Amino acid sequence: MSARTRRPEPAEYQPYYNGYVSMAPDGDPVATMMAQIPAVVSRFSGLPNATAGYAYAPGKWTVREVVGHLIDTERVFSYRATAFSRADVAPLPGYDQALWNPYGQYHERPLDRILDEWVATRKATIALADALPDNAWDRTGIASGYLFSVRALIWILPGHVNYHLAQVADRYGLVG
Repeated sequence: MSARTRRPEPAEYQPYYNGYVSMAPDGDPVATMMAQIPAVVSRFSGLPNATAGYAYAPGKWTVREVVGHLIDTERVFSYRATAFSRADVAPLPGYDQALWNPYGQYHERPLDRILDEWVATRKATIALADALPDNAWDRTGIASGYLFSVRALIWILPGHVNYHLAQVADRYGLVG
């Protein structure tokens, strides 16, 4: 089994992310991320404006903002994986999704453009992960005050997408 396909151990990431790691299927996380592209696009493509702008409760994100959150998270975790895979020892700051999301102005943008951005961001993550040498997957660094392995950072991403796909099915009624 390669370092890439070995499921991360709990010591490789902050406990908060256990749910996301557990929602990533066994196997190759790069293949999983590739397979998620058409799943995400089909789930959200062609939604009417009213649906894309829908939030299931006051103060909750709209469908557009959920997809925007996937973009922001993908970028942050890909950067962390890049830095740690390059043996950068500088601790990285936290990521506050509630502060970031409004500044993406996702609620104002057309959903098809947000989806295009997510696909481009996901493809960049796939290219990064696919190019990592086997020994890079075990490298670690500190982010948000916690140790993370490169493997855990990459594995969190497909689990995070699966989590939000389940959430939009449950809370927004969007089943793809």
